[in-house]
Amino acid sequence: MKYFFIAMMVCLARQTVMGQGASSGVVFDVDSIVAPGGVLKLVSHQFSFTEGASVDRRGNIFFTDQPNNKIWEYDVKGRLSVYLDSAGRSNGMYFDPKGRLVTCADEQDQLWAIGPHKKVEVLLRDLGGKRLNGPNDLWIDAGGGIYFTDPYYQRPYWTRTQPDLTVEGVYYLARGKTQAVRVAGDLVKPNGIVGTPDGRYLYVADIGAGKTYKYSIGPDGMLTGRELFMTQGSDGMTLDERGDVYLTGDGVTVYDSAGKKIAHIPVPEKWTANLCFEGKGKWELFITASEGIYVLPMRVRGVE
Repeated sequence: MKYFFIAMMVCLARQTVMGQGASSGVVFDVDSIVAPGGVLKLVSHQFSFTEGASVDRRGNIFFTDQPNNKIWEYDVKGRLSVYLDSAGRSNGMYFDPKGRLVTCADEQDQLWAIGPHKKVEVLLRDLGGKRLNGPNDLWIDAGGGIYFTDPYYQRPYWTRTQPDLTVEGVYYLARGKTQAVRVAGDLVKPNGIVGTPDGRYLYVADIGAGKTYKYSIGPDGMLTGRELFMTQGSDGMTLDERGDVYLTGDGVTVYDSAGKKIAHIPVPEKWTANLCFEGKGKWELFITASEGIYVLPMRVRGVE
């Protein structure tokens, strides 16, 4: 999810995806995931770097333009507007069970919850008095517990030049708690993260290692049983109703729940950062990619 990391990651992503047989067009399986006649459509190309795609209960999309420190809304009627200025340099975002927009606000390396009236509550300020590396992406379970990745990417708006923490990890902030616990610390640079609707599994992309892992989620929120899901890293991630996993970087690459590649969807931008399903029935894929945002009609529905 980092616009400073694009050049290297684009190269790595292209090498990985092309090595697995990606083509210049969409590659379909028998149960085609894209709607018949579906075409990738550019919605707008007015941003510096788009990120953090998240959908609310009504199907409206919220996303960030991190360099310009704004959160935008793209509603179900196709209207585009600025939702929040001075957005804490928010990156990854996700709606919690209360309907609040929770964001990785890495200006001060915090987690924010933005209420319906745009009131900001700081959910997490530090880790035992030490500044986090930079919360990057997050997923929230049905109980309101927050999983988030915390890689270190040097920001031009920071005064510090080195991290307080030696580990770039994955953390869990349980509902009602003021301190997070580390649930994975053996990753190079964790980035994209998404969990299954039943709360049983969590996917974490280690973009620094070019790998994506699948973990089992315990009743206490802890992670066990790490499995290598795919030798491809990812920025943002999402899932559809069949359990297919959507990875980003060089366009969008889709794998079924067993790790078999279903499709590669090219996106005409330098870097594809994030995505989710939008609309009232979540039948359309919404993609944030560098300076643009795109939509693609789908045959499958989203579940986030």
